[in-house]
Amino acid sequence: MSSNFTSFLDPASVSSYIHETPRKVPGLADLHTMTTLLLGEQAPGAAHMLVVGAGGGLEIRAMAEARPDWRFTGIDPSPAMLELARQTISACAERTDLIHGTAVDAPTGPFDGAVCLLTLHFLDRSERLQTLQEIRKRLKPGGVFVAAHHTIVDGRTEVWLARSAAFAASPGSDLGQAAASVKTMADRLPLLSVEEEEDLFRQAGFRQPALIYAAFSFRGWVMTP
Repeated sequence: MSSNFTSFLDPASVSSYIHETPRKVPGLADLHTMTTLLLGEQAPGAAHMLVVGAGGGLEIRAMAEARPDWRFTGIDPSPAMLELARQTISACAERTDLIHGTAVDAPTGPFDGAVCLLTLHFLDRSERLQTLQEIRKRLKPGGVFVAAHHTIVDGRTEVWLARSAAFAASPGSDLGQAAASVKTMADRLPLLSVEEEEDLFRQAGFRQPALIYAAFSFRGWVMTP
């Protein structure tokens, strides 16, 4: 497991994830809606979706509410985040399998579609490429993959991370603490440029990654194997 995941291992640290994440990620609910729509273009009926980095369960819950005919397999390296996901998806638990591990530990499928949201920015280039390759291998021909995470925009990493942090800040937040947080993120997250991201998608065997989401330092794509 990447060292960048260590903060997600502590139950106390992840307890606020469900409430904090929608506030920190611009348009997160809309991203979930778009993801469901894009996956559904090639899966209009019953389907089985793979969710990599499923801890917290927010995207599974959103998709399950919109598509009662879909099943889900979610995988995450953090037991604490998986426990949180179990609570979040309790209403659709009978349609969801949650597995402790990374993409390499996921069932072979094949799956109708796959999702990896707010996860890949924690992985270095080699880990990221392996994860993408493992996801691609598990998709049916014509299956759809949606990914979204922090990126480097216009070569100005800290500027755009600071804007994302400002969006997430509550009124009266400590600006010095926010600045320190941005510096930590810039130093620790192995971020890639948009061009590098799309090149890595292609190296993993995906075709024509198309940008679907842009919000400060976040970017999201849809693609097929």
